[in-house]
Amino acid sequence: MARAWSLKARPQGMPKHTDFAMIDLDQSALGAGEVRIANRWLSVDPYMRGRMNDVKSYVPPFALGDAMQGGAVGEVVESNDDGIKVGDMVLHMAGWRDEAVVPAAQVQKLPSLDVPPQAFLGQLGMPGMTGYFGLLQVAEAKAGDTVFVSAAAGAVGSTVVQVAKAKGMTVIGSAGGAEKCAWVKSLGADAVIDYKSDVPVVKALGQAAPKGIDVYFDNVGGEHLDAALAHANMHARFAVCGMIDVYNSGAATQLKYLARLIGNRIQIRGFIVSDFMSRADEFYKDMGGMLAAGTLKRQETVHEGIETMPDAFLGLFSGGNTGKMLVKV
Repeated sequence: MARAWSLKARPQGMPKHTDFAMIDLDQSALGAGEVRIANRWLSVDPYMRGRMNDVKSYVPPFALGDAMQGGAVGEVVESNDDGIKVGDMVLHMAGWRDEAVVPAAQVQKLPSLDVPPQAFLGQLGMPGMTGYFGLLQVAEAKAGDTVFVSAAAGAVGSTVVQVAKAKGMTVIGSAGGAEKCAWVKSLGADAVIDYKSDVPVVKALGQAAPKGIDVYFDNVGGEHLDAALAHANMHARFAVCGMIDVYNSGAATQLKYLARLIGNRIQIRGFIVSDFMSRADEFYKDMGGMLAAGTLKRQETVHEGIETMPDAFLGLFSGGNTGKMLVKV
């Protein structure tokens, strides 16, 4: 019997294990154009927290009692489509379950790159594309810029650090704790701020970037966003893809330095990675070249077994991951 995680109750603040429930899935015969996939790797991502709220957003909320969705990589075990064969490894969005039946039009064969399949849920998947296009297209970062990246030890942030260095930029990352900071430094960051230290982020950023920053890649919001405003140069560009600081609290972000965006003509632009899905080939070509050149590193934090999905998800909000958080089915 196939199993999936469902949302049992809408979380109030930080989600709890009791907000989730395992359910059994119907194993009916395939319809025309459908494929059955044995999931091997499942993704948890911060944006999923927003889907747990019953509010209008860019993606519909999870329905209570139904199987949840998310990124997954799996092996096709049955196919009613000529373009997808049994044995193909594919990427799709029917995660949070051990087996998925989906239309073949909603799956993507894994690109021909020399990486393990789970890499397409991280650095070479949605998080990597978020970092790549957010940095280069949304923030219009270029060689010579000084870039500040929050959550630099995460799946998105660590990609931003490496792409920025490969493109000739100076990079300042922020991460929590000595071990994560050391890893970000090993990726090529010119300086790393430990936001868990006693030094406020705004002061630490001023020390790390005495001449200011040209680009801020925001995964966090809150104190990090305010520090970036405090040290932003004239015509600085901010790419905002996440604000994990407020996902569970719902509290308004306090920005003491917000008025600086006027005099310094700071551009702040939010974006969603789906804005750039039509340019996936461009991403894979450029990242594939960096991969072949040996300039990309990645790290994963892996939970074993579908039973651990809630643990993996909750770990995103307590600093429980370095690199991409994954569940191996």
